[in-house]
Amino acid sequence: MKKLVVLITLITLIFFIFSIQVGYAAPLTSTLKDQQDVAVTIYNSNIGLVKDTRLIDLRPGIYELKFMDVAGKIDPTTVHIKSIINGSSLNVLEQNYEYDLLSPQKLLEKFVGQKVQLATINPETKKEEIVEATLLSTQGGNIFQIGDKIHIGHHGRILLSKIPENLIPQPTLVWMLENRLSKPQKLEASYLTSGINWKADYVAVLNKLDTLTDLTGWVTIDNRSGAHYQNALLKLVAGDIHRVQGEMRMDYARPMAAAKEAASPQFKEESFFEYHLYTLDRRTTIKDNQTKQMTLLDANQVPLKKLFIFSGSPQYYYYQMDQGSNKQKIGVFLELENTKKNNLGIPLPKGTIRVYKEDKDGSLQFVGEDRIDHTPKDEKFKIKIGEAFDIVGERVQTDYKRLGRNLFEVAFEVSLRNHKNEDIKVFVEEPIPGDWEMLSNTHSFEKLSAHLIRFDVPVAKDKEVKVKYRIRFRY
Repeated sequence: MKKLVVLITLITLIFFIFSIQVGYAAPLTSTLKDQQDVAVTIYNSNIGLVKDTRLIDLRPGIYELKFMDVAGKIDPTTVHIKSIINGSSLNVLEQNYEYDLLSPQKLLEKFVGQKVQLATINPETKKEEIVEATLLSTQGGNIFQIGDKIHIGHHGRILLSKIPENLIPQPTLVWMLENRLSKPQKLEASYLTSGINWKADYVAVLNKLDTLTDLTGWVTIDNRSGAHYQNALLKLVAGDIHRVQGEMRMDYARPMAAAKEAASPQFKEESFFEYHLYTLDRRTTIKDNQTKQMTLLDANQVPLKKLFIFSGSPQYYYYQMDQGSNKQKIGVFLELENTKKNNLGIPLPKGTIRVYKEDKDGSLQFVGEDRIDHTPKDEKFKIKIGEAFDIVGERVQTDYKRLGRNLFEVAFEVSLRNHKNEDIKVFVEEPIPGDWEMLSNTHSFEKLSAHLIRFDVPVAKDKEVKVKYRIRFRY
């Protein structure tokens, strides 16, 4: 027996010495107090790349490190940790992501089958009384056993003795690390998180003649990732990035009211792979559940063209239309050219342009909005503002003949009436299907593509102009 006790003692001592030599130590916890730096790159597809740098007092050996204060919507498959001081000094043995978060329901579920206390106020003595109960179930409501009685629900406050160890107050990354550095480690943890997004919003203020606009671009950041980024280096990526999983859609807060004066642009733009990168020229704090706006661009006196477009449809050619008239709305568009000559000339991220104009009292009034796609420099873009009020378009099919199998002859008359106090030009765009030829026309046209023609039709104020044409087509 004495030999057995000595043997067990010796084994225990050897294991203790071995543990010290190998370096197994108590788990360590890192929070935001260890943070040295944080950088956030936000993509306009509801993801963000977070780089969190922390200084942690690690000694040589093997440690379990709980890395707290990470984004609640982190993608754990994208996590990477490294030593900034010496990459070979750190080896990751195991990585875990703990997200069994503390909540009233989960807390109660952990106590099913255990003793709890119920506190109630005695209506007669007005004093709090505590009874002991066994929590039997939490499904569809709490069920308690008090003495030999079963209670379905109870109006008393539930008192618990402790918080179970496997419940944590926030998502936590847990690593088993082998550290070979004898001084504090500077670690960088990087990961992707959803719930953080950015988009561009533009405010355009037209001049009196609708020939120039002051264009202001805003960056709107919406952070719902479940993390707070203090004094962060901020970068934005504009482009259509392919991801395996479908991107999540979010609703955004409306941008700030239009302003004639905006702060100077704060972002430096550069090409990056097949995208464009915008870096904020200062650091900023992005709070959780916060919408933040910053100036992206400020361009004054940008030339533009106002276009009135009367658009047809291929279906008008396939069928014989009613003999009555067919009134159609005439769209109002603004066309801009993204060139340096026009005080622009930078890549414009996709977003919504809201257009304003001063009334006679000098007050800005909203006149319409549209979305633009990513627009490189030196490219034109067109936005639809609305429908013309004082310009009327009317279409009549004046002839329809079936000449043979899939061979037709169709004639149209398009009437344009201008009730404005100025002369205008209306573009009549007709998408003609099949293999076609123009037989007759009252106005010259431009062939924009194989199946789209456009008539440029001047219409004097308070006048009416009729565009007539006849085509033969086969499909």
